[in-house]
Amino acid sequence: MKKGLSHKEKRKEYTFNKLKELGQGIVADVEQKKVPSLKIPSRGTGNIVYDDAKKYYVLGDRYGRRSLGNVKQIRKMGQMVFTANFCKDLVQREKTATIREMYYVSEGWGVEFNTQQESNTVGEDLEVALGTTREDLGLMPEEDGASVYGDLTLLDDDVELNAKKSGKSGYTISPTIDQVEFLDCGVERVLAVETMGMFHRLVQENAYDRFNTLVVGLKGQAARATRRFIKRLNTELNLPVYICNDGDPWGFHIAQVIISGSAKLAHVNYDLATPNAQFIGVTASDIINYDLPTDPLKDIDVLRLKELSKDPRYQTDFWQTEIKKMLKIGKKAEQQSFSKYGLEYIVDTYFPHKLGIEE
Repeated sequence: MKKGLSHKEKRKEYTFNKLKELGQGIVADVEQKKVPSLKIPSRGTGNIVYDDAKKYYVLGDRYGRRSLGNVKQIRKMGQMVFTANFCKDLVQREKTATIREMYYVSEGWGVEFNTQQESNTVGEDLEVALGTTREDLGLMPEEDGASVYGDLTLLDDDVELNAKKSGKSGYTISPTIDQVEFLDCGVERVLAVETMGMFHRLVQENAYDRFNTLVVGLKGQAARATRRFIKRLNTELNLPVYICNDGDPWGFHIAQVIISGSAKLAHVNYDLATPNAQFIGVTASDIINYDLPTDPLKDIDVLRLKELSKDPRYQTDFWQTEIKKMLKIGKKAEQQSFSKYGLEYIVDTYFPHKLGIEE
């Protein structure tokens, strides 16, 4: 790889070369009169392992082989080659396409996808086979990006902007976040919140200045681009990350996916997980200590909490204690429940306490 390349250029060159190698490997097989085949790491549950040292899920060493010598695999391999060629063109021309657009483009391939899920699966097969990401391949999701507010200056598509001067909704995280450069940063930490309601509350109460923080509104389960953005802030700018979610098993899981990644994306967790991020969301202890308004746990909540208690990502004393306590009290609470004490209470009292900040 050439020296002096930007972060964006390095990722583009790496991905382009990987796509070329895939095609060259198939051509070499044909020239040597071998049956072309592709080696693909298994994404089955038996090959997904939680790495205690890295603190996120990774793929094991099991592989499968997709071959033109197997009649049942011919169509799938054809789809994968066409998809790789499509992505090579996107990367070369510095263009992107949504995964939905690729689904429709395949109509002209002769080995078109029957369903969107089939298209998504082949895209995932390609990224795991190449050791790259869907976004680097030029394939984008349909979902909107999360919102960011605070003193961070970025260069996005040759446009310089500051997330504190982009209106009250802040900067919207781009699906191509790895092509965005961080130019300047005037904050000390990142505070990510589950709901946009809490995001707007923090902006209205000037939490970005009071806590010298970058506020990220996750919009529920964080999209891949959002998780990558948070990871980059942590590793490239050395910003500590704090996550505040609702006090229920679903809020716990949203936070934990940011911290330790997901099993489904074990092949790209190295790019998405932020293992040293801290959960400062609503806990069972908070429900008791702050006497918060609550809802009773439903049967599905209880079942999910019991599942989390066995999950390798929740084996610390903190998580085990809070899960058991929540099961014992049989209650859950939202972030907004602090409004019992006034709209400003969560910013004036709760967050300073959780962040260890004396205003």
